[in-house]
Amino acid sequence: MITLRPGSHVWRLLLLLAICGEYPYRSLHLLGSVRTLEELVRRLEVVQHFRTPAGADLGACKMLTTSGRGNRRTIRLYRSALPLLQALHPAALSWYLAATGGHRFSGSVSHVERNHRVAESVAICMGAGVETRPFLLPPLQKQAIRQVVPAYACFYPAKSVKQLDNTEMNKTIFTRLTGAIFSPGYCYAVYNTRDAVMKWSGMGEFKTARHLEELARMNAGPARADHAILLGEHMDLALQTLLESDKSRRMELRFDRIYPHVHFIPMTEQGTRLLRLLTLSDWHEQVLAAVFPERMRVRMPGVMEYDAQDGNTLILSHLDGDIARLVRVRQALEYSGAPYEILCYPWQSQFVDRYIGGRAQLREIGLPDLEDALGLGAGEEADEGS
Repeated sequence: MITLRPGSHVWRLLLLLAICGEYPYRSLHLLGSVRTLEELVRRLEVVQHFRTPAGADLGACKMLTTSGRGNRRTIRLYRSALPLLQALHPAALSWYLAATGGHRFSGSVSHVERNHRVAESVAICMGAGVETRPFLLPPLQKQAIRQVVPAYACFYPAKSVKQLDNTEMNKTIFTRLTGAIFSPGYCYAVYNTRDAVMKWSGMGEFKTARHLEELARMNAGPARADHAILLGEHMDLALQTLLESDKSRRMELRFDRIYPHVHFIPMTEQGTRLLRLLTLSDWHEQVLAAVFPERMRVRMPGVMEYDAQDGNTLILSHLDGDIARLVRVRQALEYSGAPYEILCYPWQSQFVDRYIGGRAQLREIGLPDLEDALGLGAGEEADEGS
């Protein structure tokens, strides 16, 4: 007997599939213990009896089916399990059927990979405490300026962002956007490069940025729309992204020109916690106040980017993972002899050092220390039960 208890592994897996339709087997680590989840998937591929936390009988069925091999192996709901979606929310089943075209899936590699990119983005957001259930979120609109999005962090998947009308869909349909996060004061475009360097779609990404800017204006009040989240499997991809960008022949279409702030989030526990930090209210001011004494803070922008100054030494905080700022800093350091220091996490330091090339001193701070200073814990441990 399996209880569909909110927060449990089986509940989160069911919720992910309700939102995205399918989930990559190779990314089970984003949901918790790989060993536990692999065993749970095998268990759910045979008939099980389900019940609600209150003990109501939900019947017996196979919940999952898996197909494909290697990195393309995908997890989907078994058709007989669709009634279980009603236990999540009355609107979950209708959302799922609309999102999957009536429980139909394409075997195309590009379609599966696109679905996996979105599913991983949702998984990271779930872990960071971002609301990801689209059937609970008010739909975005472009008819009038009003506060539509909630006052807390929420993720709208790409389909909700792109398909407002045919005109906007034609502009953004081929971009790599997986969705958008709205949080107090911000609208983040979300991209997922997985295990390869992101290939930006030229004018498509530029149009997407302008589309999100308009959505933020119409639905989120005074929300900044010049930030992007770039998800990747490991920090080397951050370096490769920057080096590849340096080869661009059209400067106006480089990622750091399209989005002045691009936060690289590794798809790891540390990355999930960093995303949680970026969705706090007034997070930028909170972080700088936590790591720099008031006497060191810099209020007015200088010739080059920095957040604090200690004597003659200029200091930049990379605790938000903003790789677009690093591009501007490296360019400025080529023409400046001022002592420069970059504050980063231990797991960022190798990447930062390789990109800046020894032009700046690095000072490390542990993410747990910053979380403590901000009054955050490392987050509750995931429920290991089914």
